[in-house]
Amino acid sequence: MMETVMKVLINLLWMMQLAMWPQMLASGKEMSVKPLSFTAAIQQGLAALGASEPHGIGEPRGAANARWQGTPQQIDIGKWGIKNDGTSPKETTSGLNKALQWAHSTGIAAVTLPPGNYLIDKDSHIEMVSDIVFQLPDDAVLLKETNGKENYEIMVVGFGVSNVTIRGGVYRGDKDTHDYSGKDHPHSAGTHEGGHGIALRGANAVTIEGVKAEQFTGDGLFITGTGTLTKDLYENHFITGGIDGNGKPVEAAGKIRTKEPVSLEHDIFKQQGVFELSNAQQLNRSYDIYFYNGAGKLLEKLTDKKVRDIMTIPDGASSFHLVFNQPGYKKAYIEVWNRVVSSDVVVKDSEFAYNRRQGISVVGGDGILIVNNELHHMKGTMPQSGIDLEGGFGENGHRNSNIMIRSNQFHNNASYDLILYDGRDALVENNYMGSKGAIGLAVSEPFTGALIRNNHFDGTRIIAYHDVVFKDNRLNDGYTTLTGPNIVIDGMSLTNATLSIGASEPFGVRASDVNIRITNPEVEAGLSLWGKRIRLDRVTIEGVPKLRSVQGGIEPGSIINDLRVVGYNPKYGLALPPATYNRCYFEGAEGDSFGSAGISGEGKYLFSDCTFVSNKTAGANVAAGHANLDLTIKNSTFRLNGNTSAITIDAAKQLSLLNNSIIAESLTSDKVELIRLNNYWHREEPHDILQATITGNILETNIDAVGISTMYAGKDAPPYIVKDNELGIAKLQVKDNDLTE
Repeated sequence: MMETVMKVLINLLWMMQLAMWPQMLASGKEMSVKPLSFTAAIQQGLAALGASEPHGIGEPRGAANARWQGTPQQIDIGKWGIKNDGTSPKETTSGLNKALQWAHSTGIAAVTLPPGNYLIDKDSHIEMVSDIVFQLPDDAVLLKETNGKENYEIMVVGFGVSNVTIRGGVYRGDKDTHDYSGKDHPHSAGTHEGGHGIALRGANAVTIEGVKAEQFTGDGLFITGTGTLTKDLYENHFITGGIDGNGKPVEAAGKIRTKEPVSLEHDIFKQQGVFELSNAQQLNRSYDIYFYNGAGKLLEKLTDKKVRDIMTIPDGASSFHLVFNQPGYKKAYIEVWNRVVSSDVVVKDSEFAYNRRQGISVVGGDGILIVNNELHHMKGTMPQSGIDLEGGFGENGHRNSNIMIRSNQFHNNASYDLILYDGRDALVENNYMGSKGAIGLAVSEPFTGALIRNNHFDGTRIIAYHDVVFKDNRLNDGYTTLTGPNIVIDGMSLTNATLSIGASEPFGVRASDVNIRITNPEVEAGLSLWGKRIRLDRVTIEGVPKLRSVQGGIEPGSIINDLRVVGYNPKYGLALPPATYNRCYFEGAEGDSFGSAGISGEGKYLFSDCTFVSNKTAGANVAAGHANLDLTIKNSTFRLNGNTSAITIDAAKQLSLLNNSIIAESLTSDKVELIRLNNYWHREEPHDILQATITGNILETNIDAVGISTMYAGKDAPPYIVKDNELGIAKLQVKDNDLTE
């Protein structure tokens, strides 16, 4: 438990550092943010909330030339054979590429095009070059030639390209005229979801600003990486044995090692200096690795490394050996890769619309800032999302890390506004998620470490699995699905919406400072609790829903502090789950006699310092009953505004009513039983209240009604303890065997 708390403390501190991105971007300063130690986290943030241990984050700077505001040099389209009348796609595409290469070679900082329509060849694309601003006027349109390809792009910013700004203009696909009938090759999927506007493939320091990307068969913007497979290792590459501290092979039962050293002489390693092992089969996920120089001398040993860890190649290393702690290597297989994701990317002030799959896909990125964009009308092939972070890391794909999605407008997307499918460390802040009826945010199981702050979910849903902090969000006309572990809600405002929690692990979800307002009596709204134990602090629910404003079936043991329910449905009441309730308040709305604070779950309930207020026509303020109910209400207050019982018990394994105050000063019938165990109609049935203690209670009535009644407890009911109660003018009606002295 303590370790979990430590991780929680660390995570919010990292989130606080993450939140500094906007200031860093505005100042133009570079800053390296390092993860805090456990000790520093405890010292600096005892009250912090969070979900997972941080991994450090740098500033997503984008292109250094992004702030360039000079006058770009206009490309002479006649000189390069470029047409701006929507004709000659091959010549236009070739001319654009030649013009960009020429500008790069001559050191021109920025180029532009005259207004018009530029048709981009269906068989090729624009290849962006480094160190340049490509700036288009708003009435310059780059059009993809109608085609039948499953995959295409208008512009590619490829591996090794850096310091690029793409500003302005319209990028338009062929979605409505595309031929979806064929395949690129016999083994392709045939889905035609790979037609993209702008694709970043392992690029660095890129700013995309003020563009419009629309009508693509896939995504408006596709941010990914590039990978180089340098070696496959099969079972014949392994033998039984280990390696000693000097790097020499030794016999070792229960271990296997590589038979020959694995080379690090590939050119990509000389460029990048890192590699990873992936796609392991019939091998443990952890291993030891030994690095050697060209003479075969051991340079470094690393232990307990994991598949998909990024390994930095030591200076002078030319090969390595692997050792796995396992007895055999039959059908063993693993791959040696270099992977480069797109990094330091800023996407801002742009519009992504009417694309068939996504507005923006991040399929391998680190240090990505997506800010102040509009993403709408994605429809045609799943996921149909405004933004999707999905690198396929678990399927041997790319990493996503250190992502900031801020101040964007999402609306009219068919299925999702934002998906955090896989990766780690994201800040989602100040966004409007407005695709009515869709999922505003989905945080899937492969994603860890997200801070979701100050967003407005307008008619959309939230789904989150684990490692998420929700801070000060708004939700209306929707609901949540939160499972945990490590989900924290710190401030949330809901209107005509349901906070639904289904914890997968004990206390895997915590919520505090939540306000739920119900203004439409025709909607189901409120608090819905299921699954394992949870903790709630300071949750307020006001208004009458269509059904119950609190319901659920969580296992016993939850802690619910300062829950305030005002105006619950007078017909359906509440279905309170088993928990410890401290300082809670329950008040029914006017209008019906059946609604009560219902306690009908199995297990232990404890109400301490709580208040129960009935409406004028309610039959019972609190109604409880279950064969395995263990109910204690102590130091609490019941305020009855009509001919209402304070509490009725139909069945219980154990009942304790201790030191409560019951105020009933509006009674007109002396037949009312303020505390009633079972009822007249079941008096001849076998008893089902096994143990009861009613002591220290104070009853205030305006007439001599029945204060406490145990007369109808059932056949052979055991003696109950009913003593030290102050009934005033109310009557005591107990069984002959009850203990009253």
